[in-house]
Amino acid sequence: MIYKIYPLFVFLLLSFGKDSKSTPDLKKNATVKAIAKVEKLTVDSKIESVYNSLNSNNFKMPELKTFSEALKGFYLLKEKGVIKKNILTLIDFSLSSNSKRLWVIDLTSNTILFNSLVAHGRNTGEEFASAFSNLNSSFKSSLGFYATGEIYQGKHGASLRLDGLENGVNDNARERGVVMHGADYVSESFIRDHKRLGRSQGCPAVPVELTNEIIQLIKDKSCLYIYHPSRSFSMEERLIS
Repeated sequence: MIYKIYPLFVFLLLSFGKDSKSTPDLKKNATVKAIAKVEKLTVDSKIESVYNSLNSNNFKMPELKTFSEALKGFYLLKEKGVIKKNILTLIDFSLSSNSKRLWVIDLTSNTILFNSLVAHGRNTGEEFASAFSNLNSSFKSSLGFYATGEIYQGKHGASLRLDGLENGVNDNARERGVVMHGADYVSESFIRDHKRLGRSQGCPAVPVELTNEIIQLIKDKSCLYIYHPSRSFSMEERLIS
């Protein structure tokens, strides 16, 4: 586990023990809440420490809030054995599609390896993503946590399969054919010509020139997280067991 109990925990336990009028159940509930609070503070502190120590590699940094949510899910999935690699891919769909809103982060060296443009689905929005779906033929992006799968050769060339890890949110990703692939509409030149990035049929498409490097790095059970502020729940409630 990543949690550590600091001296504050001992103080809290002693404080609750002093109340002779409390029933055993009340004391137990209060103690459980105290432990949860200390653990949350400790995890938040650890995540902030990881964030502050990131080597940006001269790339733009993701927002702390977005990174924090992604890293909490990463830790949980790693603990469950769902993901195997210390690589986190974070996509922030709260940002304009004209900005580089995809990050690939090596959590062993705490280094940002890529910061790239990434497309959302054509029915998810124009410049900004706003509507999401888990349904076939919706041409919308799906949010949440994914485990990366295998590389295959498709109509866009080398592509990476994705397995959605959230019930009812993105667990149809493989059936829908939601994969990471390269696309020529994911480019600065497309933005100049159309005032926004091109859009996919729901796939997180990336620039053609970066596709092979990115998918080779993140394939085979690494964590990918697509963030949007419209969806933010407890990790335990969201993730498939």
